[in-house]
Amino acid sequence: MINRTETQESMFLKEITNKLRQAVEEISQQVSVSYKEIVDAKKYVWSNIGQLDPAERAANRMDIGLRIDAGEKAKDKLRKLGKLLESPYFGRVDFKLNGEEDDEPFYIGIHAFSEEEDQTNLIYDWRSPVATLFYDFERGPAYFEAPDGKVEGLIALKRQYKIRNGSMEYMIESSMNIHDDVLQKELSATSDEKMKNIVATIQKEQNAVIRNETSHELIIQGVAGSGKTSVALHRIAFLLYKQKGVLTSRNILILSPNKVFSDYISNVLPELGEENMLETGVQELASAELDRYCRFQTFDEQVVDLIQRDDPQVKERIAYKSRVEFVAELDEFIEFSDLNGLVAADLQIQSFFIPKELIRTRFYDLRRMPVKARSGKVADLIIAEIKGPDGEKPSASAARSIRSAIQKMYRHPNLLALYKAFYAYMGKPELFKPLRPKTIEYSDVFPLIYLKHYYEGLTPYEFVKHLVVDEMQDYTPVQYAVLSILFTCKKTILGDAGQSVNPYSSTSLEKIKSMLPAADTVQLNQSYRSTLEITEFARTIKNNPDLIPVKRHGEEPHIEPCDGDSEEMDRIHQHTDNFLRSKYRSLGIICKSSAQVDRVYRYLQNRDIPANRLDFNSQHYHEGIVVTTAHLAKGLEFDSVLVPFATHNNYRNEMDQSLLYIACTRAMHQLAVTYAGTPSRFLPA
Repeated sequence: MINRTETQESMFLKEITNKLRQAVEEISQQVSVSYKEIVDAKKYVWSNIGQLDPAERAANRMDIGLRIDAGEKAKDKLRKLGKLLESPYFGRVDFKLNGEEDDEPFYIGIHAFSEEEDQTNLIYDWRSPVATLFYDFERGPAYFEAPDGKVEGLIALKRQYKIRNGSMEYMIESSMNIHDDVLQKELSATSDEKMKNIVATIQKEQNAVIRNETSHELIIQGVAGSGKTSVALHRIAFLLYKQKGVLTSRNILILSPNKVFSDYISNVLPELGEENMLETGVQELASAELDRYCRFQTFDEQVVDLIQRDDPQVKERIAYKSRVEFVAELDEFIEFSDLNGLVAADLQIQSFFIPKELIRTRFYDLRRMPVKARSGKVADLIIAEIKGPDGEKPSASAARSIRSAIQKMYRHPNLLALYKAFYAYMGKPELFKPLRPKTIEYSDVFPLIYLKHYYEGLTPYEFVKHLVVDEMQDYTPVQYAVLSILFTCKKTILGDAGQSVNPYSSTSLEKIKSMLPAADTVQLNQSYRSTLEITEFARTIKNNPDLIPVKRHGEEPHIEPCDGDSEEMDRIHQHTDNFLRSKYRSLGIICKSSAQVDRVYRYLQNRDIPANRLDFNSQHYHEGIVVTTAHLAKGLEFDSVLVPFATHNNYRNEMDQSLLYIACTRAMHQLAVTYAGTPSRFLPA
């Protein structure tokens, strides 16, 4: 066995580091030469532009383009080598093929590295087939799927390393897939300003999700702290690696809950050697479809409205439009409109007579077309087939009159009128209540877009080959119906049904499956974020029987009663002082409402305490003291969390329970809850 002892491993690390440095030096020189060659080539073309014929100019442009491409590839390789210099590898597995006498060591790192002379692999990419030996197997019989088929053998040795800035901090002999000691060390670390890659601690169940290449639609139901977003991002990195040349980051779109979360996860793919994918939100998608028709309330504004006023009628409207049956009701109305939406009448245009039965029949025959396009097509067909008394065809003016008359026969003159008619058809006109003229509630946005597909048609986003939907529980069935129309590509859909900020529109896994019946489903029930004590505390607020906490212990969460508002604000001040003197890097002060965020933030500012406020206009996430709402904190994590104002009046209904649970499950190491007055009934006694 090579590198048997820790001393030998350290010597091997030095050898690899030297080879990496040499490779960096060589490629740096290549980049410099490429840059000079590109500059010289451009100068030559510019200086001789008048003397070059078109063929020579085209050849020079092609040559410059090839040089630029080669230079970009060299820069990309240089960036990857730079990452490897910091930490060349994190795992090793010694594998003996069946029928062979000797085992072969495979070192696993974030990127691959080989010697240029003979292309001998020194480090294997974590996404390579052989890396599954490290993630999926203990010592003993094992296999991996190579391009030529299954390779079987025995794992003789597994080791894990922590290498920082080229120096080995520790080496652990491991028989399990990821040794508990390594996982505990990683989980006990303080938070980072950005989400980190998890290649060194990917668990077996996570690895299966990451390497899934077969599912057209994959739903990841993950409990709080299960790493579902990180797993989804690593899956994208794996697919980009496996489908290089077919799939690029410009073909992948993530529907992200907000700009702050997009910024928070923005480091993961670049760390893994891939460009960031495209990002948008449902608000942008909706604006693209509805801007010509109306304005609308956003999801964030809907949540704020629900927090600020307890209106049973608003909740009823939201809940009604969040049912799976609601999509079937829209389809029923569409079928009804195909049969009854056209108010056909006999037409006499000049010498041409067109019976209403002919118009109605042609309209129904073309029912797969959107209404507006269909009306024009019906007119064209009728104009082409009718003849006058003497066998003459309609003149241009007669054709225009026929077309205009047929297009006016559809009883709903615009999309909003059609949508309003749907509720009249259902006998529930009270369920459509615009906020203002031409401004609709958020719960009406995607039903309206769904009807737009029938009325005008929707254009799919053909360039998107993979769609990632985060926070799946916040999308209603009708939203999934619209997404299926707009995006016919493969999808990764992730979230946690237990973490909805709006329980009145929350979508369960079963609802999503009913809308995407061909989707494969995986569940990630192991929670890694919080200590066992914090997890058990959060369970008393809202129990999730599927959640399995990792056995990492820490201090007990604190419930701190205060004698009035003044003492509670002083307690917040005390927590910030304690944090600033601690080893921790992030403190989340998580409130229920934006008004409470403003109050706490102003209080800290007046006392010169450095703090960042996250609101709906924020673009970036910064570590340190962060004051925000539970709604915006979803998806983030903090070393320490303080939840103030946890009174009975502030957290009293089902929605409040969800917000309190989300706030508490953001904590990694410390959690404190304060209140002045009567505590919320959701807090443990």
